[in-house]
Amino acid sequence: MNQFLKIVVLVIILCCSCKTKTKTIPWESLFSKNSLEGWNIKGGTATYKNENGTIVGTTVPNTPNTFLCSDKIYNDFILEIDFKVDPVMNSGIQIRSNSLPYYRDGMVHGYQVEIDPSKRAWSGGIYDEKRRLWLNPLKDNIEAQNAFKQNEWNHYRIEAIGDTIKTWVNGIAASHLIDDKTAAGFIGLQVHGIGKHTDRLGKQTMWKNAKILTTELAKYSKKSPLEPIITKNNLTFQENRTGWKMLWDGKTTNGWRGAKLAKFPEKGWSIENGELIVEETGGAESAAGGDIVTTKDYSNFELLVDFKLTAGANSGIKYYVDTEINKGTGSSIGLEYQILDDKLHEDAKRGSHEGSRTVCSLYDLIKADPIKPLKPIGQWNTAYIKSIDNHVEHWVNDVKVLEYERGSAEFLKLVSESKYAKWPNFGLLEKGQILLQDHGDKVSFRNIKIRITKSKKN
Repeated sequence: MNQFLKIVVLVIILCCSCKTKTKTIPWESLFSKNSLEGWNIKGGTATYKNENGTIVGTTVPNTPNTFLCSDKIYNDFILEIDFKVDPVMNSGIQIRSNSLPYYRDGMVHGYQVEIDPSKRAWSGGIYDEKRRLWLNPLKDNIEAQNAFKQNEWNHYRIEAIGDTIKTWVNGIAASHLIDDKTAAGFIGLQVHGIGKHTDRLGKQTMWKNAKILTTELAKYSKKSPLEPIITKNNLTFQENRTGWKMLWDGKTTNGWRGAKLAKFPEKGWSIENGELIVEETGGAESAAGGDIVTTKDYSNFELLVDFKLTAGANSGIKYYVDTEINKGTGSSIGLEYQILDDKLHEDAKRGSHEGSRTVCSLYDLIKADPIKPLKPIGQWNTAYIKSIDNHVEHWVNDVKVLEYERGSAEFLKLVSESKYAKWPNFGLLEKGQILLQDHGDKVSFRNIKIRITKSKKN
């Protein structure tokens, strides 16, 4: 009898211990029992209702993707949620997503954990809604593809901690992504637009049992057995499919040389932690290591470059550069996407045309739109330069800030009124090198990518 009592007491202690442990996990419920309080609808006009704690989203005609979005913004979190989707539909759960007035008139964009009941079966993959598209598909993850249950409730676990996003589908590891594009945003439940598919009218996607952790994340985070997909200095899945190439490998000086040298500069530049860094040498133009240029020339192209400024810094990305021009002091000659701390550097107040030396501008010629979504000094921004058949665009962080036509009467007039007037045929080269400028201030670069585009005239 004594032995029996000991066993009973031990079982009670273990049960109490398990209950106590469960209660100490600081989960927060995301859905109320009977309302959509704490949530708002963005994008389209699909309908949502709360049926005793289950959110039911229903398709309607003539509308784009619709999202039920949390009022609250989340950065690092662990989210668990159950969902059920009609087999003919596609859906997703937005995380760290945003709707900003300057970005496509408020269009929802950001990371999406895919809900994909199609034969492709990429549920749990990570898609970048209205930006870079597929980042972590489930192309080679057969186990995760098979984990999704058609016509049944499925369970997601999503961890977004620092630059790492991990997902599980019904307990099976689906995605493991390392990417630092966006650190914070809302959570959104997508009802996909149906386009002309009238047979999908009235189809439903449902979510329930949504709970989130925002504290003690290291304690509760799970290790993923998957090798991570790392986007830093690598092409994304979508970029690989659409013809992009790395212009810098993130490790060596291959493909680059000094603008006035036969090889890469021995001083003034360094490679650290996957960043190409021009060092602080006092702010003089091309006086230390000097500018660096690609070893190849480019005509029609699209260029992506991440850049990070230090306080008061000045630099630039030049294109259509010919290093045989201006072999004297100073920087090589070319069209320039200005990189500058507008608040602290005096050059922001100068220029042959008002505002033409501010960040993202076409240096000394055209002022960038002052409403530009720049991240603070010390954070990464993404420059995008597109030049096809002399039509050129400057973008920053996915927003276009200026465009112009090389060789147009307006362009030639601007050049004639600028510091470039002394250079014959400035900016009109058919092809040229791409240059990163040494202006004696510390500036970092990474994720340098290029896509060679065909002429639209052919």
